[in-house]
Amino acid sequence: MKFLKYFLITVLGIVAITLLVAAFLPKDFHAGSEIEINKSKAEVFDYVKLIRNQGNYDNWSRMDPNIVRNYEGTDGTPGFTYTWQSKKVGDGKQVITAVDSANGRIDMDLFFDGSEDANKSFMQVTELSPNKSKVEWKIDGKIPYPFNLMGLFFDMNKDFDAGLNHLKEILEK
Repeated sequence: MKFLKYFLITVLGIVAITLLVAAFLPKDFHAGSEIEINKSKAEVFDYVKLIRNQGNYDNWSRMDPNIVRNYEGTDGTPGFTYTWQSKKVGDGKQVITAVDSANGRIDMDLFFDGSEDANKSFMQVTELSPNKSKVEWKIDGKIPYPFNLMGLFFDMNKDFDAGLNHLKEILEK
């Protein structure tokens, strides 16, 4: 009986410490990456502005090839909505909020697991030379308490790095 008592006290102590640590961690997050691709700005932007193409290069689609996808609207234009359901990477929605073809930028709102709070994301394609472009892919958002504790163990930058490396492979073939 003493063992059970000490075991429960230990488990409650670990939970309390975990929640206390999470209370002091930031609730905001920023992640992203950038890469140079040996293709023109127009070619790269025409590919990345189409959200349907993301499944070809984003790392999350590679983690779960059984993602259930749904698309609404005209891809590559504001208002286009992509929703997904996945047992491995979670559920979510991505909405194009702005497309600036002249400056090579697409802005998107991402909503994770039924949240009404938008996480702001963008992809920016910049011309480095006529046949070389830089692609930036970034996200800023909030992680609710106590899930902000995941920031200690999960580096989303690696997923953005992997996704952009896949994009480079696809476009440079």
